[in-house]
Parts: sequence; structure tokens; C-alpha cells
Amino acid sequence: MLSIGIVGLPNVGKSTLFKALTNKQVDIQNYPFTTIDPNVGVVAVPDERVDALSEFSKSKKKLYTTIEFIDIAGLIKGASQGEGLGNKFLANIREVDAIAHVVRVFEDKNITHVHSTIDPVNDIEVIKTELELADLQTKEKRNEKSGQKGRDLASGGKDNPAVAGLPALELLANKKVIYVFNASESQLTAGWQPDQRLLDTIKGSDYVVLSTKLELELTELSPEDREEYIRESGLPGSRSSGIPNAAKPQPELSLPGLDALIKKGYHTLGLLTFLTTGEDESRAWTAHQGDLIPKASRAIHTDFEKLFIKAEVINWKTLIDAGSHAHAREKGLLHIVGRDYIIQEGDVVEIRI
Repeated sequence: MLSIGIVGLPNVGKSTLFKALTNKQVDIQNYPFTTIDPNVGVVAVPDERVDALSEFSKSKKKLYTTIEFIDIAGLIKGASQGEGLGNKFLANIREVDAIAHVVRVFEDKNITHVHSTIDPVNDIEVIKTELELADLQTKEKRNEKSGQKGRDLASGGKDNPAVAGLPALELLANKKVIYVFNASESQLTAGWQPDQRLLDTIKGSDYVVLSTKLELELTELSPEDREEYIRESGLPGSRSSGIPNAAKPQPELSLPGLDALIKKGYHTLGLLTFLTTGEDESRAWTAHQGDLIPKASRAIHTDFEKLFIKAEVINWKTLIDAGSHAHAREKGLLHIVGRDYIIQEGDVVEIRI
């Protein structure tokens, strides 16, 4: 399962974002270190293709892909030296696939800022520096181990398990990052976007602009009230995911900020979604871009890669437009592929083993 750690300075909106994403009750108070142990929430990702295929196949159930979000307590300057709860937080970050770095850009005199001023560039640099300093310590420890290994080898200890090959370093600065610029509703209405100074600071990384407070409030409304509020608020852009009115998993993720964050997570890590459908279930699966279909099929069952013979493949929209599998087959729209086929976004597959 893809895991994304939500990080940032204290009081920037991390726990509010987490609550909006997972609808979990977490302690959101106006002081640092509210979230001492990381909160973990598994979030279902609504997918209009699963909904449409479920109706197409009259499936008994439907299953969406999921992402695990981990709310990691606020880092502060000096975390790499153990300030605050730094060592614990840095250890949590090492365990995730990617980082959602929440950066505060909103002004609110009632919510204290750890540096007493709103300066997103400086806030980003503080977190970057702490991760780099932690990596420096990791490298220094590796050098010490390598030196010991060299001494052991020189003394004829090549068969000693203690001097076996060292594992690759897991450096924090190498983690994929999605920046989440947390704005106020008025900033969103005005179309706030990062300026060139901020863009230079994040160096081409993916980013989303949202209001964690607004996203949380909207998740607590009924779908009808939410849509009415969005229409009347003047917020820019489409607020709908285009998902049909079929039953959806909770919590709702049809809001643009949350939905954008999910999509950015997939993009940042080079992932895609393929699908299966039938009377029993319609389901979305995750694979890496560029995966050959036998490797992708491991998501369905670990034995499938080794037992794979061939697969029947069709794009989900092409299948639905055909009206049935039989019609798609008659029109030559279903393709039989072998082990060298590269899985594509939106493929509906039937694996033969």
C-alpha cells in the first residue's frame, strides 16, 4: 500500500488535513506536538471507472485503491539534533514512500506560528535543512561502520557476518515530496498560487493549493449542502470528481484539493491504476508505470507473475462503450497480450494462468 507521511512545522494544518482525508478524530489544538504518535489512516480513493464498471457488470461489490496517510508530528529547527521530538519524527518519515509537506501561507492571529511570522520559503528551508542534517548523521554513521568493516577485513575477518555488505542508505532528502500550500478560503477565491521565489525553492516538485480548514468543513456537510456551498462561494475550478451517484466509500474524496493530493501522490511515485470487473466484484489495482503485465498482476495475487500465460486487455471506456464483453470481442476491441505487454492506465484485464 502506498504510504504518504504528512509533515511540516507545528500549527501549519497537518492534522486538519489528515482529519479531512480520513475523517478520523485527531487532537487539533493550538500548540506544538499535539500528534505525538503518528496517526495512521487508510483512505479509499473513489474512482469513476470502478463505479461505471460495477454498474456495467452488475458487480456484487466494488473495491477502490487505497492510500495510507500518516500524520507525523511537527518538526522544528534542531530536530536533527533531537530538539522537540525530532528523532522520533525523523524515524517516522523514513518509513513512508513519499512526503506531503504542508506549508502554511494563510494569516491567522489566533493560530501561533512557531517562527512568529508567515514565511513559506523559510519554513520549507527549515524542514529541508533538518532532513539534510539527519542524512549527514546517517552518512557519518555509515562511514564509521565502513571503517570498522575495512579494519575487520584487513585482519582476515572476511567470513564474519558482522562485516557483510552494508545495505543501501535510506536518505530522507531523497524522498519524493508533494508540497501542500495551506491557504485561507479568501486566498483560494482570489486564485492564490506560489510566486516565483516559492517555485524556485521547491525546484519542480509537485504541489497542490488547498485550504485544510475548508476541506475539513466541506467533508462534514452532506453532498447536497457541499455542492450548494461550492456553487455560491465563488471558489475557482470544478469541485466535482465526476463520479456517478453510485454508492461511494467514506470518507468522500470528491473535493478538488484532496483529490488533487491523491493524484499527485500517484504521479510523484510513478503509479497507475488498472482494473478487473465481473459479477463478483469490480476493482482497481495499483502498478508502477512501465510494469510488464506479469509483474503488475502480482497486485492481484503474488503467484500470478510466475504462473502468467496471457491476458485479455481492453480500455475501461472502450469496454463500456461496446456494451458488453461479447460485443467488444466481436468488434476486435479485446486484445490478447503476452508477457511483454506494458500495463496501461485504465486497462481492464483478465489474467490467464
